[in-house]
Amino acid sequence: MHFADRTEAGKALARALMQYKGRPVHVYALPRGGAQVAAEVAHALNAPLDLILVRKIGAPGQPELAMGAVVDGGAPIIVRNDEVLRLTGTRANQFDQICRRELQEIERRRKLYMRDRPPLNPAGKIAIVIDDGVATGATMRAALQATRMRKPQKLILAVPVGAHDSIEALRGEVDDVVCLSMPEDFGAIGYFYQDFRQLSDQDVIDILKQFSPATASLQV
Repeated sequence: MHFADRTEAGKALARALMQYKGRPVHVYALPRGGAQVAAEVAHALNAPLDLILVRKIGAPGQPELAMGAVVDGGAPIIVRNDEVLRLTGTRANQFDQICRRELQEIERRRKLYMRDRPPLNPAGKIAIVIDDGVATGATMRAALQATRMRKPQKLILAVPVGAHDSIEALRGEVDDVVCLSMPEDFGAIGYFYQDFRQLSDQDVIDILKQFSPATASLQV
């Protein structure tokens, strides 16, 4: 399955999630790309939208290779990929240095994107966590674990496309998975989109402006 862009992917994902319309749903996006997909779902479900600020911890000299991920919060949640750490020979102090750098970027984005917006509390809600795709699953695992700690009634992973093995490995983190395409021969997320341009910070800010800052719910 291929998509013209993230908007089309979001609309397709929303159709697969319509059973949750009218229920106590919170939609959470991994920015930047996930925000555009999640906004379509939030619109369709008339649900509030929030962000989960998570950053991949890339290997030295191979930033696209995830050694782990870190999620924003009072006590940041760090997920390590021990196999990648071993294969790359990354030392603990190298990992920690990259982790600190990514935490600084998370803080920058939090101030830029959220400003005075109150965070949504998923406690007792159906939390749907969305990105534009899942490759290794490191960033998504961190996001799901952080959301689970906040005690949602139900936790759902929803993505347009994901690597088969990665999606299967994430099932234990959630109550349900909605993934429209899970090819075993995955390659990269961008292969499944005709338009996979990088979203800017301003794109994310503009998406959030569609939702009320007081409640993060859709303005109608």
